[in-house]
Amino acid sequence: MNILSVETSCDETSVAITQDGTRVLSNVVLSQIKTHALYGGVVPEIASREHVEGITRVFDQAIAEAGIPKEAIDLVAVTQGPGLIGSLLVGINAAKAFAYAHDIPIIGVHHIVGHIYANATKQPLEFPLLALIISGGHTELIYMPEHMRFERLGKTQDDAIGEAYDKVARLLDLGYPGGPKLDQLAHTGTPSIPMPNVALDGYDFSYSGLKSHVINTLHNLRQRREAIEPSDVASSFQTAAFKQIFTQTQKAIETFHPKQLVIAGGVAGNQYLRTHMHTVWDVPIQIPPLEYCMDNAAMIGMAAYYQWQQHPVGWTFDFNGHARMDFIQKAYTEGEEVIR
Repeated sequence: MNILSVETSCDETSVAITQDGTRVLSNVVLSQIKTHALYGGVVPEIASREHVEGITRVFDQAIAEAGIPKEAIDLVAVTQGPGLIGSLLVGINAAKAFAYAHDIPIIGVHHIVGHIYANATKQPLEFPLLALIISGGHTELIYMPEHMRFERLGKTQDDAIGEAYDKVARLLDLGYPGGPKLDQLAHTGTPSIPMPNVALDGYDFSYSGLKSHVINTLHNLRQRREAIEPSDVASSFQTAAFKQIFTQTQKAIETFHPKQLVIAGGVAGNQYLRTHMHTVWDVPIQIPPLEYCMDNAAMIGMAAYYQWQQHPVGWTFDFNGHARMDFIQKAYTEGEEVIR
């Protein structure tokens, strides 16, 4: 089954073609990092305009690189949410237009489900599994007994880990995107600055307090005109941030005994995590290649394959070419909907 997938939830314009949920035939990603670096973060209106300018050529390049005719595409999949509404609408409308023009069924895919299934680009998932989602907007632990069944065990009570990374990086004047730069800087420092030990019941996370502690620490040092070593601040913050990740995830592993721990989201590319994870968790770990950690359409195509196997009903079109949802898929046991 050949699936053309589209991802435009934030500031990457991406189109991919995947096959049977196991092979990536093409995965084209047009990044907007240089544009948004001028503003220190993503500007939603600019992101939408950039998607409009790039979406057509990304479609053409993905189809050309896959080496298959348009007639061989069996399904169109598109990120429907969560994300920046303007950016999402560009991808959704482009996917709808392609599907309508070529009479191909189309489905919407939840962005976070896509990140989980980015791991399928490496090797098949094994169930039951525990999924750790760590990104700029999400820090979650999800239990999956089988494909497309999700039970959210824990989530951040305030800031996500990636958001905290970016804010601390901004305090250290590291530029945008700050997370990878802070990770790199941390490897040259030592975790010598005391940080709070966040202990939460259950499997939830919290990064607001840690972020505030860094803000206050830097403010106090500057007020006293004491020297600030940015690499030590970065190292101390990073060690504390991942201590929480390691602790909460280990508790879930000991309770649910998964066959596999899969890690997903942009922070899955963090080198500190990749260096230490096998020494912390005694369970088979699946983590995507770096190119599939950030937002990309291949992960949406992988998720779409398994979603279609269980729910082979997508959007239908009226005579004007407008799409209409035919189903609502439930995601987490607490009632959150995958498709919104």
